[in-house]
Amino acid sequence: MKTVSGTLITARERDQAERTQRLRALAWLMDNSIPLPGGLRIGIDAIIGLVPGIGDAIGALISAYIINEARAMGAPRSVLLRMMSNVMLETVIGAVPLAGDVFDAAFKANTRNLALLARYQLDPMGSRRGSRWFVAGFFALLLVLIVVLIAIPVLVILGIAQLF
Repeated sequence: MKTVSGTLITARERDQAERTQRLRALAWLMDNSIPLPGGLRIGIDAIIGLVPGIGDAIGALISAYIINEARAMGAPRSVLLRMMSNVMLETVIGAVPLAGDVFDAAFKANTRNLALLARYQLDPMGSRRGSRWFVAGFFALLLVLIVVLIAIPVLVILGIAQLF
């Protein structure tokens, strides 16, 4: 154990700090490492995403590593689900040619996920509560989307059937 200004630092805390630092560096590389004119920044995730099909999958795999590290650091399921929804949103919309790449560069899922992890580390109960509400709302929205996607073809078929 080392001491920093009289405070004991355990091996676990040191490991957590090292992991957090590694994840911050990876998120910065993926989301903010390339400066653009006008003060904007993008990361290699936006560049990788330009490769049709496989680019977004590679970005999602790297983001999955960040989520897995957050799991290993003890983040609760509700925070992990919120992190996964960020990656899923970025991957799905990022798959749309050109407009998806612009979204991918602006959304910065990895940076958002690191912010969620930092919030959890600072305020575990508050973060858990906020993430649970987000997850509940996300699944409610997903349920509505599924119902609409089922209802539209059924209504079209019924409309066609009434024509005959």
